Amino acid sequence: MVIPKPLCTCRVCQEAREKGPPFERTGPSVFLSNENLLIDTPAEISSQLNRERIKNIDYLMFTHLDPDHVEGIRVVEQITLDFRTWRAYPDKQIRLVLPETLMHRLKNISSAYGPLLDYYEEQGFIKSIPFRDKTKIGKIHITALPVDRGDQVSFIYVFEKNGRKIVYAPCDIKPFPEHRDEVLHADLIIIQPGIFENRLKHDFIYPDDHVSRTTLYTFDETIDLCKRIQAARILFVHIEEYWNRGHNEYCELQKKYDNISFAYDGMRVTV
Repeated sequence: MVIPKPLCTCRVCQEAREKGPPFERTGPSVFLSNENLLIDTPAEISSQLNRERIKNIDYLMFTHLDPDHVEGIRVVEQITLDFRTWRAYPDKQIRLVLPETLMHRLKNISSAYGPLLDYYEEQGFIKSIPFRDKTKIGKIHITALPVDRGDQVSFIYVFEKNGRKIVYAPCDIKPFPEHRDEVLHADLIIIQPGIFENRLKHDFIYPDDHVSRTTLYTFDETIDLCKRIQAARILFVHIEEYWNRGHNEYCELQKKYDNISFAYDGMRVTV
């Protein structure tokens, strides 16, 4: 959910409405400026790109196909469309780089014109580049690690360049593939903090069989996970409104640890 959540009058949403960023939060997305690579397109992606003054998108990837990560996919049309022909400007075509499994499942997302992927390819908005488990974009080596739960699959991406490593695991990461060497000793892991089990809205307590426990760890479990894989820095993303915490509270929490930060909209990170 975005913060402020529409029509919500809780303390966190009221504060975000009054103060704006960094108290205000939009959907989950990240941009790797080295290769003009955009990862995930939430509903607010057009506004995000304009806000950050991003000038070019050459590549697009998705971590998984939940609506909050893909519902802004129409941005590829908005970026590339030449209205005179209703096709793409050739020099603006975006390369969609996805693991084969995710590329296949993306065809299930349709509009009145049929599968979006087929339509966008026919109009020249995107060029699909599927890969198995490893690929390379420019100078960045990419490994895709699946988190497969049968009818749902998400991917954790490992980005490596010049001896530096980023693990990108923003959502639905349980069970995390910590047995894989690729996730060890990252210079930075970008990860969802997991479930906060206290101080939630409505004094809610997660029952043991709650659906969120099938896809997320608790906050303490996530901290322990990052310690086990020996990540040098931890950046928490995908901050949820119902956790009932504002930006200042996350800033206070991160002071209790040596190597963690909580992301905010527009944050820039160098590795």
